[in-house]
Amino acid sequence: MKYENALQSAIKGRLERAMELAELFGLFIIGIGTVAAMVHLIWRMVNSDGVTLTDLLLMFLYLEVFAMVGQYLKAGQLPVRFPLYIAMVSIARDLILRAGANSEIHLLASSGAIVLIAVGVLLIRFGQAKYPSSTDDNSKKHESKKIESA
Repeated sequence: MKYENALQSAIKGRLERAMELAELFGLFIIGIGTVAAMVHLIWRMVNSDGVTLTDLLLMFLYLEVFAMVGQYLKAGQLPVRFPLYIAMVSIARDLILRAGANSEIHLLASSGAIVLIAVGVLLIRFGQAKYPSSTDDNSKKHESKKIESA
């Protein structure tokens, strides 16, 4: 029985480490892909006549992806707000790209989607402020200890 528990914990530890490495590898690939896409966008903007609003929104999307990767690396978890921000900017970019071809129903649906996502973000922020999770409490305590020791 003693050896079975030791074997199980050893296997569990190795699997957890393998998953951590897989996550880091995935984040590395996402970061490299985002850098490549951003360099391509900058190259395209330099070689074109000017910078459009859609180019700036796309660059903002790339920066949000970087922020998501950075947040995941720092905290080990990903707040759901980051993908929601990306979704709002993506819908706005789509509206701008299709400016002449948008029907009234598409404009209303896209605008409504942005408003619904924004309300969702507000509800999430309210929930986090009103009912913080234990990980939020631990991170706040950890930050206050860092400040006190400085």
